[in-house]
Amino acid sequence: MFAINAVDPDEIRLVHQRTRPGFSLLLNPRVINLGNVQASIIIRTLNEATHLESLLQGIASQQTDGIEPEVILVDSGSTDGTLAIAERYGCRIHHISRDQFSFGRSLNMGCEAANGEILVLISGHCVPTGTEWLQQLCQPILDGAADYIYGRQVGSPDSHYSERRIFAKYYPEHSRIPQDGFFCNNANSALSRAAWDHHRFDEELTGLEDMELAQRLVRAGGKTAYVAGASVVHHHSESWPQVRRRFEREAIALQKIMPQVHVNLFDVLRYIVSSVCKDLQSARREGASQSSLMDIVSYRWNQYLGSWKGNHQHRKLSHAEKEKYFFPH
Repeated sequence: MFAINAVDPDEIRLVHQRTRPGFSLLLNPRVINLGNVQASIIIRTLNEATHLESLLQGIASQQTDGIEPEVILVDSGSTDGTLAIAERYGCRIHHISRDQFSFGRSLNMGCEAANGEILVLISGHCVPTGTEWLQQLCQPILDGAADYIYGRQVGSPDSHYSERRIFAKYYPEHSRIPQDGFFCNNANSALSRAAWDHHRFDEELTGLEDMELAQRLVRAGGKTAYVAGASVVHHHSESWPQVRRRFEREAIALQKIMPQVHVNLFDVLRYIVSSVCKDLQSARREGASQSSLMDIVSYRWNQYLGSWKGNHQHRKLSHAEKEKYFFPH
């Protein structure tokens, strides 16, 4: 009747409505495709040579039911061999300057370059734990059950103990499809192109661009979901100042998303004491070494100190401050 991808999508929709062929058109694409669906995997990188090859090998090993992946790298100035690895694995590489970088802007750049109807977002230091990661992450979109999905994250053996506890809290063993609320995390997520076309990522936020888009999506009637089976190992190799800055920039962004949240010094002290006590109790049950004590105290101190500082930052960021928040020192 017509060649695939050779007819205007509106004409195909009209034929589909009139003939009622017994199958649904796939998603809401710009070009209708009655065959396989393409997923564009977008990776933000800055000096990710340590884990990028493992990530790309993990992507290459995925087993899917008709999902065809392409890989797009958005790099913000790597100098450690990241780009050579990406070229070796056939990634499409795009560059964003340090002056222009924000998390949202780099993702929008990758999404604009993408051909897929599903946009898969993954950090350059996350590695899939299995061969069905991609299928499971995309499945709620294919089923029409959700528009924006995030998968499970677990720490590595080298992760800070408190960070592994945070992962366990926010990324549990059981899926929620769909879920209530708008929590989401772009270290391991998938978004329908239709949803991104309507909402796009905020390019001015210092972090939490995932939650901000999800909030607008949910308010417009869209759905988010959590898929525990789409799991990755999230490798963080941060100094204490980097941990503090990460929570600080996320707290700055949270002011726009949830302006009702206020953190005072009493809250900081209370949260530190409570979190340290609970971490220590958990560590003892698991037989963790005594060396975990100072690591736990240091992590929670920097987490909540950064959150407090970010919650009280009300000025527009200068160029120097953007450098501090977005790039490691």
